[in-house]
Amino acid sequence: MFGRVVSRGSDAPGAAARPAGFRPDIEGLRAVAVLAVLGFHASVPGLAGGFVGVDVFLVVSGYLITGLLLREATTTGRIRLGEFFSRRARRLLPSAAIVLGAVALFGAWLTVPLRRADLEYDVLAAAFSVGNWRFVAQQTDYLAAGRDESPLLHFWSLAVEEQFYLVWGPLLALTAYLVLRVARRGRADGRGRAVRPVAAVLAAVLTLGSFLLALRWTHDSVSLAYLGTPSRVWQFGVGALLALLPWHLLNGPRVLRALVGWGGAAAVVWCVPAYDSSTPYPGWAALVPTLGTAAVILAGTPGREGAVASGFGVDRVLGMRVPRAIGRLSYNLYLWHWPVLVLVGAKAGPLDWPVKVALTAAAALPAAAVMRWVERPLRTSRTVSELPRRGLSLGLASVVIPVVLALVVGTGTLRLLGPAAPVDLQGLPPGSPDGTSLLVRTAATGKSPSVVPDAVQARKDFPPDGECEVAPTATTSPDCRFGPAGSPDRVVLLGDSHAGQWFSALLAIAAERRWELEELVKQGCPLPELTVVNPQLGRTYRECDTWRANALTRLKEGPRPRLIVVSSLNRYTDDRELLLQGWEKTLSPLRELGVPIVYLRDTPIPGTDVPACVSGNTDDPGACAFPRDKALWADPLAEEAAAGRVPGVRTVSVNDVICPGDGRSCPAVLERILLYRDDAHLTNVAAVVLTPRLERLLTESGALPPRGVPAGEAPVTAPPVVVDGWTQLLRDDFDGPAGSRPSAAAWQYDLGTCYPGCPAPQWGTGEIETMTDSTENVRLDGRGALEIVPTRDAAGRWSSGRIESRRADLAPPPGGVLRIEAAIALPDVTGPAAAGYWPAFWTLGGELRNGYTGWPAIGELDILEQVNGRDAVFGTMHCGVLDGGPCQEPRGLGSGDQPCGAECRTGFHRYAVEVDLKPGAEQVRWYLDGREHHRVTAAQMDRATWDRAVGRGLFLILNVAVGGNLPTAFGGTVTPATEPGHPMRVDYVSVTARP
Repeated sequence: MFGRVVSRGSDAPGAAARPAGFRPDIEGLRAVAVLAVLGFHASVPGLAGGFVGVDVFLVVSGYLITGLLLREATTTGRIRLGEFFSRRARRLLPSAAIVLGAVALFGAWLTVPLRRADLEYDVLAAAFSVGNWRFVAQQTDYLAAGRDESPLLHFWSLAVEEQFYLVWGPLLALTAYLVLRVARRGRADGRGRAVRPVAAVLAAVLTLGSFLLALRWTHDSVSLAYLGTPSRVWQFGVGALLALLPWHLLNGPRVLRALVGWGGAAAVVWCVPAYDSSTPYPGWAALVPTLGTAAVILAGTPGREGAVASGFGVDRVLGMRVPRAIGRLSYNLYLWHWPVLVLVGAKAGPLDWPVKVALTAAAALPAAAVMRWVERPLRTSRTVSELPRRGLSLGLASVVIPVVLALVVGTGTLRLLGPAAPVDLQGLPPGSPDGTSLLVRTAATGKSPSVVPDAVQARKDFPPDGECEVAPTATTSPDCRFGPAGSPDRVVLLGDSHAGQWFSALLAIAAERRWELEELVKQGCPLPELTVVNPQLGRTYRECDTWRANALTRLKEGPRPRLIVVSSLNRYTDDRELLLQGWEKTLSPLRELGVPIVYLRDTPIPGTDVPACVSGNTDDPGACAFPRDKALWADPLAEEAAAGRVPGVRTVSVNDVICPGDGRSCPAVLERILLYRDDAHLTNVAAVVLTPRLERLLTESGALPPRGVPAGEAPVTAPPVVVDGWTQLLRDDFDGPAGSRPSAAAWQYDLGTCYPGCPAPQWGTGEIETMTDSTENVRLDGRGALEIVPTRDAAGRWSSGRIESRRADLAPPPGGVLRIEAAIALPDVTGPAAAGYWPAFWTLGGELRNGYTGWPAIGELDILEQVNGRDAVFGTMHCGVLDGGPCQEPRGLGSGDQPCGAECRTGFHRYAVEVDLKPGAEQVRWYLDGREHHRVTAAQMDRATWDRAVGRGLFLILNVAVGGNLPTAFGGTVTPATEPGHPMRVDYVSVTARP
């Protein structure tokens, strides 16, 4: 939560010894800041704006540290950076190291393994003073939603401070060096007069630039604005300007100075009850506590004669004993209180504010102990302070020790959790389409003791839709269409991330019907027209309104879909009438499209980090069940649709499966399937398992046609059935001795890297292999199959095989049908080892043999292609002209991915294409194991293009390419990990025709 990150005070040089220049009022000002922070973190009613303590601390820090460096520059003529960083190291780092070490150790005891792993990474980031950037990355990543707060979240402010002074200290030292070298003044006062104005101008420029950046980031990303160092520099800069400008020379009545001080204090105190988590911060609102703090410091600044405000000034109150005592403890109290609250909460569950207050008070004990026996002795030790390198060594040790502890604990945790390998979706148990069980009964009673996905996998188990679930700042969706390109039918998935979680299920359902799937999904954006605040942007979510309007316009102006499935989080408002009005504004333009609309009811919301809970309850995942009444909210749209009061909208729900029965709780793990990836979204595994159920519900609702069963289904490895009237034009069963060549009467080799004359180098597709006629690359296996094997020599050069049918006149008879078929087992390789593999069975127009030119007009039918060992195959038709045209070149008219799992690599499957020129048909059809999965018709192009592409003779090609444009397009560039030697095996090839 962005509102729960605050800062702490800075180095107060020599506070214990009270040297000249000591400001007791500033020590008391730290007390005001830390008490505001503690009250805010303890959730004390009325202190929701206590996070403004961060502004107080940063201004104070900028004032004190800049003043310290300026005094050194003016009195000695230089700034000793070694001494500066040594003081800061021995003052700040040992106390921080103790807290980090305690968190690393106690976190291992009080937190579950998955949170423990995150925590140890937090320790590392905090130790290296980069914790703010780790939390920026987490908080701005929408997919990291649902994780509990880190006990080291408050260390972000220490990181900001250290990062600032790593730059400001050297920059001020360089400025002093250059100015004094130019001025060459002998007197100390002269040095001061020379350095001050230049340093003030530099500080003013940095302050203004940082403030403008803070305003911009507050608008674009509240976490980056709140936690990022560049957007906080201006508050250090305000303090620095207080130290650099000659305020002590200003004349004015003491009463006026006192009023300025009290006004500044009132401004800071006013912010505490007036601000809350909805306040855009740290934009314009941060000016109030920042300038208020500056006013308090300015009012207490001694004048020309050393006098301060009158006895009734705020500095007098802040300088009293109690505020100063709290101020001295503020740093350590700040360090300790938040880990105590978070770790106790992790063990005991949510805490009420009185308990938090008590725990915060208890945190003062270790804070006082560390200050008494660690911080103060090290800060005043002559042994440590005598040489800068000793302080720096102490600081280095303070970094190394918690890092070592975090690595030791973290390594053990990672070993306990196991590797985060992706889930093998092919190995999932089948989901039940009906009944009360999630899985089919045989799967539900399996013996596997582990959940799928495991807790580590669940955190990363997102839908494989790439960048299609657009971020909060986006106002339009990319063209996200999946499945058979150019299909006349498509289903649209529309909504927020709770719609996006169904991507895999709807993609599979659409693929079975050879439909496209179009995804229009935006993170955190309610589909009903509602005005909401986006927590990542920290303001009204205007981008959501624009995106919603653009999505509806796209659907209205584009081709009409076959089905629209809408879904959305059901918790953007609890105002029933407002929600229904918002839905009506969205559904009304959708109804005008005249297509079925299905509302997929929102799934139960656990409200807690489910994978983390499961990681700590592997033996009893039932302990992670969550209350039904809080998980299942009333759904006004579903209720109204069921009552027939929402025309054109049907509603379906899987909630009776994933939250079965009528008990008090919903399961986090059901039949060994881990249902949630965070506190609100289903895992992709759960969506895949629920696919049969969702398909049945959509079919029964009448929104989806039943899945058809293609005629002529035959066993996978059986040869095609020849019926009366068919004529066999070519058949090869590849019988012959092992290691021999395929029939020279039927086949010829393509050699090298292009056709004769090289009209298209690298075969026109960017392949990297050289084609040979060696039996290392093309051979019979002696068991009735052809093998085409890609190989790689010691120098890293790839070779493979490519054979063509000698006949180039294979064509359907006039008005008849040509069928080309082969039984093929794809190379048994997948993952990184398959990167760049490109097996294919395809045809080219016979005209190509007359000079090897004329593509794509001569026609190409890709019966089978697969790339990179993916669990999918596809077919494509190429025709027409090189760029665009009726076949949308160079992409072609493709089928899109057709599911084909590991069995397509380990066994033979039938791939076929039929060119049908019968009057009234005139189409090309693609089949996988007898199931038609793609079709191109003559109506999709002009007559001349169609006749040239399919009405003349053609020849067959079998090959395994390596590399090239298509594998690269699917992310499969050849690497040293690509394994040679995996063959494509062909059981038979058959070409038949009938009138």
